[in-house]
Amino acid sequence: MSTTEKVRRPVGRPPNQELQQRRRTEILSAATNLFAERGYIESEVQDIADRAGVGKGTVYRYYPSKDELFLAASRHGMDMLNKAVETAACPAERPLDRIATGVRAYLEFFEANPNLVELLILERVHFRERTKSIYFEHFDENLIRWQSTFEELAREGVLRDLPVERMIEFVSEVVYGAMFTTHFSGRRGDLGIGHDNIVDLIFRGILRCPGT
Repeated sequence: MSTTEKVRRPVGRPPNQELQQRRRTEILSAATNLFAERGYIESEVQDIADRAGVGKGTVYRYYPSKDELFLAASRHGMDMLNKAVETAACPAERPLDRIATGVRAYLEFFEANPNLVELLILERVHFRERTKSIYFEHFDENLIRWQSTFEELAREGVLRDLPVERMIEFVSEVVYGAMFTTHFSGRRGDLGIGHDNIVDLIFRGILRCPGT
């Protein structure tokens, strides 16, 4: 057989994408927990590697620096939040139900993942040079979906004659504040009541006769 007729054999094995994704998730989970427990400064990449059950070099192969690892962990958490909210809200047919279930899913997610709240705080402390935090980057990316829901309610005449952007900003600030209040107060398992109160006040207000 001539050299041109020889079968070319692949050099090495092709990358196992499923394994790589699982490894990334394990590293980011370990990083999230350690950063939340110790803070950014006191968290060492070696300790994160130990928690993830991998070598330090493996962590650096995926994330070249501690800064990049921290930001990747924050983005991963926000991706999980967005997925949880979308999974809960999308099946709802009525726009009001989509908003209500979205609010509940948002609050329940942060109750189940309090370490992500700590990462949001740490980012503002240690990454002040960033013009926009990862939380609000993700908020802007998902704004269109919620904007269409509010516009649908506006067309139905359900909402007041106000700019949709203003109403979305108000609702987002309410649930954002509620998330931090719940986290810092240590209240747990009370989000059903919190959700009902938030949705009720968002749509009904606090006045007996609004506008009087």
